Amino acid sequence: MKSNRENDYSKLKRKIFIKMLLIVFATVTTVIILRFIIQKSFSFGDAIVHFLMKKFQIPDITAITITRFLIYNNLEAITLVVIFVFLAIMLKFSLSWFTKYFDEVIAGVDKLVEESGDGITLSPELDFMEKKLNQIKNNLEKKKKAALHAEQRKNDLVVYLAHDLKTPLTSVIGYLSLLDEAPDMPPEQRAKYVGITLEKAYRLEQLINEFFEITRFNLQTILLNKEKINLLFMLQQMADEFYPILAPHQKQVLVNVPEGLILWGDADKLARVFNNILKNAIAYSFENSVIDISAEQQEKFIVITFTNQGNPIPHEKLDTIFEKFYRLDSARSSNTGGAGLGLAIAKEIVKAHGGTIFVESTSEKTTFTVKLPA
Repeated sequence: MKSNRENDYSKLKRKIFIKMLLIVFATVTTVIILRFIIQKSFSFGDAIVHFLMKKFQIPDITAITITRFLIYNNLEAITLVVIFVFLAIMLKFSLSWFTKYFDEVIAGVDKLVEESGDGITLSPELDFMEKKLNQIKNNLEKKKKAALHAEQRKNDLVVYLAHDLKTPLTSVIGYLSLLDEAPDMPPEQRAKYVGITLEKAYRLEQLINEFFEITRFNLQTILLNKEKINLLFMLQQMADEFYPILAPHQKQVLVNVPEGLILWGDADKLARVFNNILKNAIAYSFENSVIDISAEQQEKFIVITFTNQGNPIPHEKLDTIFEKFYRLDSARSSNTGGAGLGLAIAKEIVKAHGGTIFVESTSEKTTFTVKLPA
């Protein structure tokens, strides 16, 4: 780090060194020339003698004596004084030149907060500072854009909350109002309305639980209770649980996992990860299609894939599919789609396990891949 910084300052140090060398050279040259003039030039001494005679009305012999005593006998002292005076003058100009760099840097710092997209430009010897300031400016602009994006996401959250919570709540209120207004309603119809109301109430509870869940994951570290997991048993059991959802659409889930493949992790939380991915695969797969769940060990990792046949995910949406409150199909109703939290929660859990999750999609298939330490 130190050597890199010295390389950064090399141009500036070189220019300062050359400037100081020129100052010293100019001072020495001036002093030598002045000393030569004083020693060799009779006109210089004569000028002082005439000045003393005319100004103070003294005899020429006295003026010559004074001149010799003051100048020629104190030539070293005069030379030293001249050196100090000349150096002071040169240093004053040098400081003015040097403080110009501070003015440039201050002007560059002022540009950091400007809205202009123009870069910061400094002198060539300050190119290291120019790069740093432009880097800071770019980082600030990125953070500002991220803050605006976060603000927009927050506004989107309000819209999702209003829509997702209002839909089942409106149904609950509507059916309860019908039951309240018609006390003599036939038992069959009453049972039907009660069933619908209860279903919508459960849906409302599910949404609220999802919102609380993602908030909990954001506000605290996910605590993991790791244990040995029989991956084949877990995934097979999960596939069986989805049979009532698969059967009406003639969909199947095939689990291709080697027997004895053991995964080390939090069983409850990883079950939620796989559940969310499988639920997503079922929701977006074609009817009469097969969803394949495979797993294998690759060196120090276990890789689990969920592959379904369905409409491809647009390339530009592959990076945002794991964001909170994101739905691939914004037109999906709250009755069939979740709050857009399932894959976001899955990503948080996988990250807590030290793994990664990503998705690939082509016109033929879509594959979610979870890579976890073995």
